[in-house]
Amino acid sequence: MDYHGVKDHSDLLRDPSNNSIVNIDENGYNSYIAQRNAKAKKNQKAQSLEQEVATMKSDISEIKNLLKELINGS
Repeated sequence: MDYHGVKDHSDLLRDPSNNSIVNIDENGYNSYIAQRNAKAKKNQKAQSLEQEVATMKSDISEIKNLLKELINGS
């Protein structure tokens, strides 16, 4: 393919066969991928923490119910 440069944009090329613009900025792409992965990891950690808190709430509720039964002599 014979791409042509885009005026005032050194990281963009134009494909003359279909007039599309191609971004050739590898550093920008790699930066985007790293940011996307970091965000996904952060979201996964938040979901994990939420799940742990929900489990702990359930456990505490169960302990409270058992203590109430013990106190009431049931």
